[in-house]
Amino acid sequence: MEEIKIGVYVCWCGTNIAKMVDVDQVVDQIKFLPDVAVARNYKYMCSDPGQDMIIRDIKQHHLNRVVVAACSPRIHELTFRKALAKAGLNPMMFQMANIREQVAWVHTDREKATKKAVSLVHAAINRVKWHESLDKRTIEVNPATLVIGGGVAGMSAALEIANAGKQVYLVEKSKKLGGYAAQLDLTFPHFYSARQLIKPMIRHVEDHKNIRIFKPMQINQIFGYMGNFQSTLQLANGDETKLKFGNIIVATGLQPFDPSEITSYNYGKLPDVVTSLEFEKMLAKGRIETCEGKEPKNVAIIHCVGSRNANYHEYCSRTCCMTALKFANQIRSALPESNIFDLYADMRSFGKGCEELYTQTSRKNVIFLRFDQQNGLPEIRSTNGEEAVSMLIEFTEQFSKEQVEVPADLVILMVAMESHADAKDISHIAGISMCGNSFFIEKHPKLDPVATTSDGVFIVGTCQAPKDIPDSISQAKAAAARVLATIHVGTIEVDVITATVNEDICCGCQTCVSVCPYKAISFNKEKGVSEVNEILCKGCGTCGSTCPTGAIRSRHFTDQQILSQIQGLLSPDNKFEKM
Repeated sequence: MEEIKIGVYVCWCGTNIAKMVDVDQVVDQIKFLPDVAVARNYKYMCSDPGQDMIIRDIKQHHLNRVVVAACSPRIHELTFRKALAKAGLNPMMFQMANIREQVAWVHTDREKATKKAVSLVHAAINRVKWHESLDKRTIEVNPATLVIGGGVAGMSAALEIANAGKQVYLVEKSKKLGGYAAQLDLTFPHFYSARQLIKPMIRHVEDHKNIRIFKPMQINQIFGYMGNFQSTLQLANGDETKLKFGNIIVATGLQPFDPSEITSYNYGKLPDVVTSLEFEKMLAKGRIETCEGKEPKNVAIIHCVGSRNANYHEYCSRTCCMTALKFANQIRSALPESNIFDLYADMRSFGKGCEELYTQTSRKNVIFLRFDQQNGLPEIRSTNGEEAVSMLIEFTEQFSKEQVEVPADLVILMVAMESHADAKDISHIAGISMCGNSFFIEKHPKLDPVATTSDGVFIVGTCQAPKDIPDSISQAKAAAARVLATIHVGTIEVDVITATVNEDICCGCQTCVSVCPYKAISFNKEKGVSEVNEILCKGCGTCGSTCPTGAIRSRHFTDQQILSQIQGLLSPDNKFEKM
């Protein structure tokens, strides 16, 4: 058996770790542990000199295991694995101990923090002794891409990929492309025509030789894995079309909130209470008028209808405030003598040119009034012809703390944006997760905002969260770039940390099949055992924890490795002595 030689490296992370952890003491404590051949500390292990130190020691001291005590593995585990590979050592012979987030950043007692750091490093050393070499595997990538959703984000992604000469299948459930943006009149903050922006894009998509459009169409199932997906579409004439593709971009968008749930607004009962989308259509027709065909003398705009309220949706829909300011400017231009009332809870005019628009609007004789979004929603009631106006809006104005009545002939409700009713179905079909607000969840909100935990599946536009057109297009182009990168390479590496079945002790109960969140396990009826599709498997360990016979184990997270890590963590040798 090969002699185990472990190199241990403790990072200062500048002062992030060294300020609270005595890194010299950590090295002094662990350098005498069994099988530790080299123990060092350095200011920045992730830097090129730090990585060169590891590579040099592997070659000079013939190290076959490496432990780095530094920051979170989520940040630099891949960095150090690549360093091992450069030195000719299998990348999986590496273990990381997190002594920054789990020690330095959460403790105030330096002595106790140092003791804890010693324990975590000892645990990593114990674990890495049982690591096994796992070899990389690659699969070929089908160059075609499936885009679900024909709104501005979906079309942008489709065009980006198609313009690179690659096949795109665009599936839209409605009869027309363009999505929500195609129903807008002008865009904020510069009042460009939405139709003039969207129509050329629709035309380019429909005429593109590399884009095949399916509408109205819905996808019922998707099979396969990154690089090799397939789906069958049921056409209107009853025929079926089988599609094969390597990547999926989900761009299903959002829908407007139904304000009839908020009884105080009397939407659906008072004909001159309209939603923001209904007002957009009114603007597109070129005339602002009441249900009786008259120009309104008093127009009220109410913000956050269904947003930022625990009874409906707690999140901000992001675009409502700026759309309201856009409406105020359009009304002032069309009806210069009208009274415009903007009823808001908080004004959120972020984005390039948006705060400036807020300032410009406030100088156009628009009356801004603030209400309590949680406990004092405005109440709209009909005057029944007893007043000069058709409606009155009652609420407590938050700056003056007075009960006010706002006259209105037309009320515009800035409705929230929410997920589509079939969002959960899409999540199951595409294999992506949803948050509590029914938006699709990205792999990492900062480091990987367009990918998902399912390899080869990307989310763009408002299906990930409410956002405006520029942000949606930016996400679409980012996802398209990711897809084109994998197509260009032609192959992708498959994660080596997967589950494996010991067929000799598998009892065929199929518990693993039912609990696998990635549908990576199937049952072989001929053999009477479960089988793992290692391409689909993400190594989450759910199957291994539920298997009654212990027939399934997760590579790189075996019982021996985990128990050894715990033993090292609790070892009595971890006593901390001042030197």
